[in-house]
Amino acid sequence: MIKTRLRDFLVTKDDWIFAVSDYFHSNGIRSTMRYVPDENGERELNGKRYKKYDFDVAFDFMRKNRPEWVEDVHVVPEDQIKKVLSPSKAIEKWYGIDSRVTAVVDTLEKAGIKRDMMGITGSFLPGLQNEGSDIDFVVYGKYWFIARDAIAKAKTEPGPIEDIDDKMWERIYKKRIPEISFEEFIVHEKRKGNRGMVEGTYFDLLFVRNWEQIKEPTLRGKDIGTMKIEARVTNDDLAFDSPSVYKVDHEEIDHVLSYTHTYAGQAVEGEIIEAQGVVEQVGNIKRLVVGTSREPKGEWIRSLTLLEKEGFI
Repeated sequence: MIKTRLRDFLVTKDDWIFAVSDYFHSNGIRSTMRYVPDENGERELNGKRYKKYDFDVAFDFMRKNRPEWVEDVHVVPEDQIKKVLSPSKAIEKWYGIDSRVTAVVDTLEKAGIKRDMMGITGSFLPGLQNEGSDIDFVVYGKYWFIARDAIAKAKTEPGPIEDIDDKMWERIYKKRIPEISFEEFIVHEKRKGNRGMVEGTYFDLLFVRNWEQIKEPTLRGKDIGTMKIEARVTNDDLAFDSPSVYKVDHEEIDHVLSYTHTYAGQAVEGEIIEAQGVVEQVGNIKRLVVGTSREPKGEWIRSLTLLEKEGFI
């Protein structure tokens, strides 16, 4: 059995490259197509050109070429996998070679995080980045929170790590297309502290569970309607995971689950949130799901506690 977790990459026997999108795999590795060999592709690796596929285009490609692999994500059979690419191993590949990667790694190591607890995913992982590529750092488990604090501290000191400028915030907002205003988006995002700039390149810190945190899969529920709730967050341990999980104190809803990165880390334990999404019945509990489509309309999470503190309400 092949052992993988969120944000690892897979290379198939056809040299198709997938990003792993789940921790649990019953009949194949749940993932999303990212790169396909293409002689007209804009990226190159080891003399072979590749084309990057966005989410919708990737699904069109898979429905045409491997329809049996298509579910809500792409499910790659283990016997078709040639190689697994680990984010932590990419650190050794780029450290000392790319000054931006080196700067972030040095900052995290200074905070006491060992290299096997950090990694690089996204286009840097297979080596298919270009000049405009962002850098997606991974930090595992509890060390993610230490890393976030270390980056926040580095932003206040002279050096290559800086805060995000207004132009980049606008770019991020337009990419996310959230159901909250730009002003509310910025208030939430700046508090999260997991984004920054290094030598003019945008980077973020992505949370991935450590192995001991991977316990049981997120079961699929039955949609029973939509709902808007206000509730107090009682546990935020996996608020930066994918999907994000917020345990709440509510008479009907057990927890809020967000499949969109926009609302990862949107609230902290003890805060009152407003959330609107799809209600799912899972066994004897109900949960509220936000991010039921690629660009969810009419679905959001807002920290009312934060917005009140900042004078928005």
